[in-house]
Amino acid sequence: DGGNTWTDLGFALPKNKWVSRIAASKHEESRVYLTLNGYRDDDFTSYVYMSDDYGDSWKYLSGTLPSEPVNVIVEDHKNENLLFVGTDHGTYVSMDMGTTFMLLDESMPRVPVHDLVIQERENDLLVGTHGRSIFKLDIEPLQEFESEVGDAPLYLYEVGSKRYWDG
Repeated sequence: DGGNTWTDLGFALPKNKWVSRIAASKHEESRVYLTLNGYRDDDFTSYVYMSDDYGDSWKYLSGTLPSEPVNVIVEDHKNENLLFVGTDHGTYVSMDMGTTFMLLDESMPRVPVHDLVIQERENDLLVGTHGRSIFKLDIEPLQEFESEVGDAPLYLYEVGSKRYWDG
C-alpha cells in the first residue's frame, strides 16, 4: 500500500544484527535470501536464511559454513540450487540450495568478500574483495552440475571456443 503499513518479518530471526544482504530469487517469486552480520558485537556466527513464503518463515542455511561473518549471498540465474556466499574469509558455494556449503576456490586469498555479481550473458561470477581486487570465475560447469554428474564415475563437460589475445 505504498509504505503506509508494514509487517515485521524478523520475529524468528536473531535480534540486533546488521542486515548485510537481502536477495530476491530469480526462480520463485515467494523466495528471498537474507544474510545477517554480527561482527560489530564480536559475534562471528554465520547467518544465512531463506524464506519460501515471502518472509513469513525462515530456514537457517548456515549449518555447514564456518563461523565467520557473512556479507553477501547470490542465487544463480540458471540453476536455482546454486548459491554463492561471501564471508569475511572467502567465497563459498552450495549446489543443493543451501543445505551444504564448500569453499569455492582454495587458491583465492582468504580475504573479506563484500560483493558477488553474476554476469548472466557470460556466466561469470565476479567476486569483489576487500583489498585484493576482483576475481572472475566461469560458473557454467557449476550450473550444469546435477546429482547424476556427481555420482557418475566420469563426466565430460563441453568446452566452448575461447579467444586468445597475445597482447
